[in-house]
Amino acid sequence: MTSTPDFIEYVCEQFADLGRVRYRKMFGDYMIYVKDKPMLLVCDNTVYVKQLDCLAEEMKNATVGIPYPGAKSHYILDIDDAALARKVVRIIEPVTPLPRPRKKKS
Repeated sequence: MTSTPDFIEYVCEQFADLGRVRYRKMFGDYMIYVKDKPMLLVCDNTVYVKQLDCLAEEMKNATVGIPYPGAKSHYILDIDDAALARKVVRIIEPVTPLPRPRKKKS
């Protein structure tokens, strides 16, 4: 099962005040970008965030899950808690690098 377009739009709306928010279909589901940085995975209408040291305290009570087969364990973000979701993105934004530009095929 994949995420629904309505759910993806809902997730993006939670971060509208944090800068440019967009999504891209990847891994059969979606990656959410904030300020052009890949921040969140959305798989099967569940929002996942990497288990980073800077989130340990904030996400200590969060459920942990695997977004897709072969992936590392991620925190499951309660997207309905808009204040927490925005706080998490604000914490990880400074430590998340911009993706490397793709090389064009010749």
